Amino acid sequence: MQRQSTTTTDSTKWSDLLREAVSIPGTILEAYSAFHGYSIGNQILARVQCRMRGIQPGPISTYPGWKAKGRQVRKGEKAITLCMPITCKRKGEAESRGTENDEAGVFTMFVYKPHWFVISQTDGEPLELPPIPEWDRARALAGLGITETVFDLPDGNVMGFARGKSIAISPLNPLPHKTTFHELAHVLLGHTTEQAFAHGEHTPKNLREVEAESVALICCESLGLPGAEYARGYIQSWLSGDVIPEKSAQKIFHAADQILRAGEIGRAEKVDCPVAA
Repeated sequence: MQRQSTTTTDSTKWSDLLREAVSIPGTILEAYSAFHGYSIGNQILARVQCRMRGIQPGPISTYPGWKAKGRQVRKGEKAITLCMPITCKRKGEAESRGTENDEAGVFTMFVYKPHWFVISQTDGEPLELPPIPEWDRARALAGLGITETVFDLPDGNVMGFARGKSIAISPLNPLPHKTTFHELAHVLLGHTTEQAFAHGEHTPKNLREVEAESVALICCESLGLPGAEYARGYIQSWLSGDVIPEKSAQKIFHAADQILRAGEIGRAEKVDCPVAA
């Protein structure tokens, strides 16, 4: 089967990047290992560009950033494109009245800019590579404001569940981390609150499962934890040949980024803003 290449222009779709991450084992781990200071979506975006252009993945920075570190971008090197936030102000009545600092008139939009270079595109002083932060489950739960309750279902085929702002994992679960990520995703994606209301728009069950398991896949593979191969099969089973919608892909990247950042120990400050859902 011929696979379409992912482009990196203003028309880049997060659903295309997610499809690459889901279908090509190792992509997520390589992206997280090389670019863990950035959001999940930008990690994969950078990794895809490196693979397409034959660039060795590694730490990235802007031209001035590398210069400040004692390294120089080689002449002729083409920059890596990432998605970055820009804060804008709406011009309206509030501004005309001299109240331009009104927060209601401020909004954030995301644009693609070719401002970054990989260390392999530079020459200069050797650098100590930043360590990949460790991830702690209890820290993540606390940071996300999600509690863990006792698993009280008698069905031995159920490995976990999410209710409201809490999750429960079966003590018999052979892949507790994968299920933890899956159930955390249900909470963060709003699936548990959807079920609490009789009226309003509901995400179809198959899409809820695809979204939650995609988050579990990203988290497992980023941290090198077992379960990624099972997650891929689970996703394909629920998709039944369909594709993940663009809006869902954005939500998936955002939720995975929330989970990973919440549990990181000794995490350095993020160097860019995660992709908004």
